[in-house]
Amino acid sequence: MLNPTWPVILPRMGETLIDAQFQKCPMPVLRAARALRGLAGGEKLRVLATDPAAVLDFREFCKTTGHALIATSETRGVFSFIIRRKSEAGA
Repeated sequence: MLNPTWPVILPRMGETLIDAQFQKCPMPVLRAARALRGLAGGEKLRVLATDPAAVLDFREFCKTTGHALIATSETRGVFSFIIRRKSEAGA
């Protein structure tokens, strides 16, 4: 659920948004993993989370899965992660 006091973030072409605010880890990472399975190689996923543990969790998740963590930011306690899905071998 998007917090109505925050500016609305509209997904761009090729980018999917998951709002995982107020969910404790590992839920944001599990939701991201599921969403990434449905994306094509090179497509982007943006995840919003409020659990500070998500910073390390997403870094490790991307390192072990081969997806690229291309941007992270934090504004007033909301962390934003942009992940680019890896290209499948032979694709």
